[in-house]
Amino acid sequence: MTQPFDQKAQCEAAGKLDESIGEFWLENPWQPSDKNLSAYERNRVLINGKNGSFIDASHACGGADMDSDSRSVVAGDFNEDGMPDLLIRNSGGIPLRMFLNRFPSQNWIQISLRGSQSNSKGLGARVIARVSGQTLYREVQAANCFLGQSPSQLQLGLGEATEIEELQIGWPSGVQQIFRNVRSNAHYVVDEDDAVSLHLHKEVFEKTVD
Repeated sequence: MTQPFDQKAQCEAAGKLDESIGEFWLENPWQPSDKNLSAYERNRVLINGKNGSFIDASHACGGADMDSDSRSVVAGDFNEDGMPDLLIRNSGGIPLRMFLNRFPSQNWIQISLRGSQSNSKGLGARVIARVSGQTLYREVQAANCFLGQSPSQLQLGLGEATEIEELQIGWPSGVQQIFRNVRSNAHYVVDEDDAVSLHLHKEVFEKTVD
């Protein structure tokens, strides 16, 4: 899976578009020149130090500090093990690079929204999770980096907690949903029109805490 070696190449849509839900495909109208201003700076992986600082862990992340001309990074659970991985897109014909998450696994939850009154992916929806005395906030966004877009699926790390005491979802339409005692280590699908049910999409494994 690589990008074209011709930097001026145009790519067609990967599949049939569903115009009924507003899908469209737009090729990049700005053709790049043969010049590149990048100095091939090394990428950096910064880990939240939980005290207002960040820890540079680039050297310990399996080659993520490569000096290729990277343009965007996308986070998603590509191997469906409940942990977010990274996909890095480079310029100049360099292949896409995927970095699988090998950090020690803890508990987690994934949420996919299916809108009806709002848009189909629930873009703009806000999710609040209360777990073990802490409050986690997430918002479904359409894009998060230059020429890259992460999945609309939300990922919440729960540490050693085995469930979410309360999960609140606020849709752009104004619809509010509240679910309680939501089990960890599962991928749930939430329909905007269903105010009482969480649909289990996939339960990857049951995590036990010693």
